[in-house]
Amino acid sequence: MMKMDNTTSPQAIFWFRQDLRLKDNPGLNAATQAGMVLPIYIDETPEAGQEAMGGASRVWVHHSLSSLNKSLGGNLSLYRGRAETIIKKLCETYTIKQVFWNRCYEPWRKTRDTHLKKQLTERSITATSFNGSLLWEPWTIRKPDDTPYRVFTPFYQKGCLNAPPPRIPVTALKTITLFKDTRHSIELDALGFLPGHRWQEKIITQWTISEAGAHKQLAYFMKNSLAHYKKGRDLPAKPWVSRLSPYLHFGEISVHQVWYAALAQGLMAEPFCRELGWREFSYHLLYSNPNLRTKNLQPKFDDFPWRDDPDDLAAWQQGLTGIPMVDAGMHELWATGYMHNRVRMIVGSFLVKNLRLDWRHGERWFWDCLVDADLANNSASWQWIAGCGADAAPYFRVFNPVTQAQKFDPDGVYIHTHLPELANLAPPYLFAPWDAPPQILQAAGVMLGTTYPHPIIDLKKSREEALAAFAEIKTAAP
Repeated sequence: MMKMDNTTSPQAIFWFRQDLRLKDNPGLNAATQAGMVLPIYIDETPEAGQEAMGGASRVWVHHSLSSLNKSLGGNLSLYRGRAETIIKKLCETYTIKQVFWNRCYEPWRKTRDTHLKKQLTERSITATSFNGSLLWEPWTIRKPDDTPYRVFTPFYQKGCLNAPPPRIPVTALKTITLFKDTRHSIELDALGFLPGHRWQEKIITQWTISEAGAHKQLAYFMKNSLAHYKKGRDLPAKPWVSRLSPYLHFGEISVHQVWYAALAQGLMAEPFCRELGWREFSYHLLYSNPNLRTKNLQPKFDDFPWRDDPDDLAAWQQGLTGIPMVDAGMHELWATGYMHNRVRMIVGSFLVKNLRLDWRHGERWFWDCLVDADLANNSASWQWIAGCGADAAPYFRVFNPVTQAQKFDPDGVYIHTHLPELANLAPPYLFAPWDAPPQILQAAGVMLGTTYPHPIIDLKKSREEALAAFAEIKTAAP
């Protein structure tokens, strides 16, 4: 139950960040034990620089904050600017002596949080942070020689599974007394998270963006999809993935809640828990490699001969490559703010290996378009598919988008869903329209170059050129 008391001053600040929930929120629980709480959220765009949220993430956060504010009885105070300046001002205004938050792991936030703690401590203000986002803190999982892991399997099996188990989710307090800062707080719309065009309207119809929505999605996945997950997670036309990634990133649900909900299902949960382990591994890599977003983990790729072709990049971004499985994935991304993981690998491989465009172009596009854009996961995944990361898919492993479609979307349901212009073209020609006889295309109402593009690149030739480029840097490597 939420209680509001603006007749006195708050005793503590709780700073919401990537933990937009009330349940299993260790920082919020600790703050409520200190007394009346001033709950705040700060749009940190001015100091985030290149790591400021992308467009889809901003849409997500707008709606999540709206829901959170309702859960808090309208008592969430909102600000925009430098966190250090805002928090210090609030502490001075209301004579607050305790500030609480849950940790974030982006390098710029780590540096800023350390500095903020120091500044608050110098002012006799206690600043306390908690783990609200990860099963295991990145610095706690180490190899026997105390160095970070570089390969997932030993990280997960020897590191995570042999470490103390993740904490049990904490119980939400029944009563919280809240304070609303009516002097300085701004309105949600004033944060400017929503774009000026209607692109976001379709995205939000795909999701229930709230803590309740996260738990509804978890319950659906556990009941209907977990049993199919091991094999079904590779089938993009099937509803057999969790679709929990944006909720986990922005914290409408905690990974601890998801982990223990899965474990309660018995042995069939193992493949899904392993995927949660990949999420942990990405954060492990980011913690040990702060430049993960921009710097190849394998230095030999610093000399890789990437192509520079803005037209090909634009065709990939817009889903106009003429390769149906690739274009379907890019259309799904634009329409929903999400892309099935198998398809992410296919479109990623096409960008960096067939088009031979720098993986950082893909990372930036996904960062702007994904509602689950996460610095650790996005960066590590793009380095993995490019072959330049830790435990990466070898560069010579090139996902053929035609055979991938044949294997994982054999009836063409996924492609038809996202490329209605090919709705009357059936497999097998759906996967490679350029091989279809003219009469088949005509009967399906498909005119290559008019209603659907010609392929922008030859798959076989581009694969050979990519492997030749890789052979050059492999030979040149010391």
